[in-house]
Amino acid sequence: MNQPVAPTLDPGDQHARAIAFRRLHERTEPFVVANPWDAGTARLLTGLGFSALATTGAGLAYSLGLPDGANRVGRREILANAAEIVAATHLPVSADLESGFGDSPRDVAETFRLAAAAGLVGASIEDSTGRADDPVRPLDEAVERVAAAVAAARELGFPFTVTARAENFFQGRSDLPDTIRRLQAYEAAGADVLYAPGLPDADSVRAVCAAVRRPVNVLMGSPALPLSVAELGGLGVRRISVGSAMARTALGSLVRAAEEIRTDGTFGFGAEAIPYPEVNAMMTPARPPGQESDSAR
Repeated sequence: MNQPVAPTLDPGDQHARAIAFRRLHERTEPFVVANPWDAGTARLLTGLGFSALATTGAGLAYSLGLPDGANRVGRREILANAAEIVAATHLPVSADLESGFGDSPRDVAETFRLAAAAGLVGASIEDSTGRADDPVRPLDEAVERVAAAVAAARELGFPFTVTARAENFFQGRSDLPDTIRRLQAYEAAGADVLYAPGLPDADSVRAVCAAVRRPVNVLMGSPALPLSVAELGGLGVRRISVGSAMARTALGSLVRAAEEIRTDGTFGFGAEAIPYPEVNAMMTPARPPGQESDSAR
């Protein structure tokens, strides 16, 4: 039997976060959902002013010393990481649930119920298979899985946001018409947000946004798509995520520091480090907006 991953949120707190997350998607301007990979980075990103967070499966895998890939990290580990991130912030948190961690739509529904029990207010379901020889699911099968996630979400006592992902471009299939067809089918199945990671240019982003009525999420953080938040908003995008880019940026800094020590025998990298007192202050739990300390009253 699958047990919910602790810690869980107070129902009132979770409901409030869920409402806040939905309202972000209703704004006319896009918002950026930052992607922490542990409680510490969640706390830092919360303090830096983001309005919502989302987990990164790749970032978690790297922190565990594993390559990213289908089922490299199990469902329980993914949800335990998500619960730690939820506990470290007052912001809404959505999760990357890969392809739902199971062969059947029933498995997908159970994954989404467990995600809600972990304190999440949203999650994504992708149509990838994890098989190199056949990386994208047949459309009918993928739609059934999105519908199962949506049905599980609608049974909850708060508006859990379901994001459906069409993985064609991410899996090396540069087929925009099929990608749009898939996103339209996922919209019809009830998905709240639509997402096609790996779109190559502004024209493809514009085409996706024009083809559906639900909010569209776009993945950024790659030099291949050098568009700003404002430019993406002009194309119709409502949510922007950076996936594993922040985690890879942090790892890049670590590698460059290590190479400097090994190659040059110098320690100039320390000039770019956040000062110790500043990091300590940033890691101190912040009160949610509107909650003043007793000393401030």
